[in-house]
Amino acid sequence: MNTLLEKSDRLVNIIDTSFKRYLHNEINWNNRLIGIKGARGTGKTTLILQRLYEIGRSSSEAVYLALDDLYFSSHSFMDTADIFYKKGGKYLFLDEVHKFPGWSQAIKNLYDFYPDLHIVFTGSSIIDIAKEEADLSRRVLMHELFGLSYREFLEFKNGIKLPVISLQEILGATDIRKMLTPEIKPLKHFEEYLSFGYYPFFKDDPPWYHQRLQQLIRIIVEYDMAELRDFDIRNAKKMLQLLSILAENVPFKPNLSKLAEKSNIHRNSMNSYLNYLEQARLINMLYPSGISTTILQKPEKVYLNNSNLASAISINQPDKGNLRETFFLSQLKVSHTIQYPAKGDFMVDGSHTFEIGGKNKTRQQIKEFDSGFIVKDDLEFPAGDAMPLWLFGFLY
Repeated sequence: MNTLLEKSDRLVNIIDTSFKRYLHNEINWNNRLIGIKGARGTGKTTLILQRLYEIGRSSSEAVYLALDDLYFSSHSFMDTADIFYKKGGKYLFLDEVHKFPGWSQAIKNLYDFYPDLHIVFTGSSIIDIAKEEADLSRRVLMHELFGLSYREFLEFKNGIKLPVISLQEILGATDIRKMLTPEIKPLKHFEEYLSFGYYPFFKDDPPWYHQRLQQLIRIIVEYDMAELRDFDIRNAKKMLQLLSILAENVPFKPNLSKLAEKSNIHRNSMNSYLNYLEQARLINMLYPSGISTTILQKPEKVYLNNSNLASAISINQPDKGNLRETFFLSQLKVSHTIQYPAKGDFMVDGSHTFEIGGKNKTRQQIKEFDSGFIVKDDLEFPAGDAMPLWLFGFLY
């Protein structure tokens, strides 16, 4: 037990608190049971260590435990938590819970039997609380941590603190220039972000970022997906092959029969495999507007989850038009509903239609929509009825 407390103290004492993710201020830390899920590499561990630092208590009262620690291969987690509580423990921060067998039941028991214990846990984006055997859905306040927005990237890389700008402000009459300081050049770092800025670890070793991202993808497919109940981990190689095929063709209008043939995945299993990739936050799927969606339904379009994946996976130089749309979708999906409209590229929240393009893009395709907007990637600030693409990177 002392070994775990020492590890926790060491990690908390060296954590950098100069930059905090958007989710840090959105969470009500006073809740007694908080869950944070997200894809690997998005910064979940850093987030909870920063919160531990804020609490300002020793590890005997507030401790960080990684549940994939070898310690728990020979020690009972529940016994460890019980000893911690009986010795005055108040705050329990649990990392990588999805790798611990029976984690949901264990957390439920801690919540029910230790009524003044505050619990925060993190896990993979594949976690579905509603499907867990233990009923945590009525107890836990769940959040998802996404990758860096363009706004966060500018702050993390260059120390430029900028405001969150809501979709309502973007589409309204708000003067965006007045919300930013005069020295801000919003397009200056945008291309860099599209290739290198989504995952916070880009800062650790920039020249090897894409190689690390490739390794991350393999870990997600070969390691994390083992936790999906219906996924046979022996098919991990096929999953990687499918992802590679998608990367070369996105935005992809799926022909499931041809896709099954190329990837050696049975046609009847293809929708499930695409769903697995989306749960792992490796792709985004877009469905037609105006209809409900199910796991058995074929998506209208498939995108990579974020533009950095295109640079890491694609054999050829990623298409600029693909990067535009991938960026827009990745930023909007965090807090808005996105669907595929009959005309245009995206429908947002069932009411706003967007067409994404370069400097020559016109309203021709969406001219019939009163709430239709052109988004261009070469604009520095809004001009007429056109919105700059980078601006949608300030939504969170």
